[in-house]
Amino acid sequence: MIEQKTLDYIADLKANNDREWFLKNKDAYTAAQDNIIAFTGELLKELSKVDPYISADTDPKKCVMRIYRDIRFSKDKTPYKHWFGIHKLSQGKYALENGYYLHIEPGHTFIAGGCWWPQGDQLKAIRQEIDYNADDLKAIIDAPKFKELFGDFRAQEQLKTIPNGYEADNENIDLIKLKSFVASHKLTDAELKQKDVAVRIATIFKEIQPLLVFLQNAIA
Repeated sequence: MIEQKTLDYIADLKANNDREWFLKNKDAYTAAQDNIIAFTGELLKELSKVDPYISADTDPKKCVMRIYRDIRFSKDKTPYKHWFGIHKLSQGKYALENGYYLHIEPGHTFIAGGCWWPQGDQLKAIRQEIDYNADDLKAIIDAPKFKELFGDFRAQEQLKTIPNGYEADNENIDLIKLKSFVASHKLTDAELKQKDVAVRIATIFKEIQPLLVFLQNAIA
């Protein structure tokens, strides 16, 4: 589970996002990071039970994103992220930018999976897969359980124009025009602190897994 002191640290870092404060509170950061890494290990074990691409033996440290921000090309010069991100749980077995993600931030935690803002050939491949096999995708995203957890998949940002090679009267144009192909679900701080939260998150990721397979078939 995620400890309250970890959430407190993230909130404090957001309010004091500078190098001096960070170094002064390095022990608190290390404790929070250790909690996140240990939790990631628990999550890997649970997720490996529902997704054959996930190995329980994966090093959880490799799945926890760096706290340091790349500020070289950003107007925001705060040096640290005010959240912990857990990704690459499949260690590359899903296609690039296609997989599971857990964002841990007090009041803003969410689970996500899919393909976020694919570009170029990836995007073309996904559109083609939808055009050829839309019924397979709709069977996933229109399933009652999927909609209960993730809402309306089609409500994600769409192109304002029709992509090249497609017609406006295509019966699946609302899916073809999507810019991202992601399912997401919010978690409360109270849920994060429950002892069985790794099981809960793995159960939600299980509902995303068919979407990942569809996208994997398109991109791979």
